Amino acid sequence: MSVFTKVSLEEAAQWVKQHYSIGRVVNLRGILSGIENTNFFLDTDQGVFVLTLFEKLTASELPFYLDLMAHLSSHGVPAPTPIKKLDDRFLGELNGKPAAIVSCIPGSPTAKPTGNHAHLVGEQLAHMHLAGQSFEGHLENLRGKTWWASASEEIYSFLGERDAELLRSELAYQQEFGTQLIPRGPIHGDLFRDNVLFHESRVGGFIDFYFACVDAWVYDVAITANDWCIKEDGSMDNVNLRALLDGYASIRQFTPAEVEVWPTMLRAGALRFWVSRLYDLHLPRPGELTHAHDPEPFKRILQSHRAHPQTLDL
Repeated sequence: MSVFTKVSLEEAAQWVKQHYSIGRVVNLRGILSGIENTNFFLDTDQGVFVLTLFEKLTASELPFYLDLMAHLSSHGVPAPTPIKKLDDRFLGELNGKPAAIVSCIPGSPTAKPTGNHAHLVGEQLAHMHLAGQSFEGHLENLRGKTWWASASEEIYSFLGERDAELLRSELAYQQEFGTQLIPRGPIHGDLFRDNVLFHESRVGGFIDFYFACVDAWVYDVAITANDWCIKEDGSMDNVNLRALLDGYASIRQFTPAEVEVWPTMLRAGALRFWVSRLYDLHLPRPGELTHAHDPEPFKRILQSHRAHPQTLDL
């Protein structure tokens, strides 16, 4: 379980009683997934909620994410709804950390997605992108090119010669491309299988929006494809990829510019998560029962995209 900040049942109950109107807390259960924040299922006599203590994000950064979730859920996107405190704000502080409570989305993730799963995810991702157009908040990608470069400088010393050269080469390649002329808006930025819950043969909801930002929509689709449409060897599962893209296109069509940059965006999505996983593995934060994801799968995905560019014919 990823727990960086301890919270007792008594502390949670007192905090909720003081700041919320969601009933009496009866149980607090740590959530197993996630490596960025401390998460709990919060059971009250009025229902189940999710309590998050933010370990990296600051109180000044967090309104973007909470306001975005509120906006999306109010526009029909299956996303957690932040719960307002008695002072009419989403954000509070618990045990010295920024904290918030959101609604608990029904459903569970799938470890082995089918084409039907991928199609449904594509549909909802396009729906999310279009719904986000009217969101007024703005936050540039905190895990974008600037971060890739600075984080890489800290991890080169842990890499072998071949991996270091692969990383330098891909960083140089990505620096040549800009996304400012490609359709942009709020993106999820981390729509992996564990961040999509399925409920009664439909998408119950997208969760964990804390890598969301304003960036290229096609980049968001590429990040999603790199988890939902990948074989064990890092190559593309073309059946799931076709289903994901068809689902997306049923709601929103790619522009010619997005089609052109698709191979580069797949590589960018693989690079972003290879770097972040290398960073978490070699430069971990002190924490209780924390775990880092294996960076090797994303190295294989990146190598596969470099060797076999994926073009689109839409």
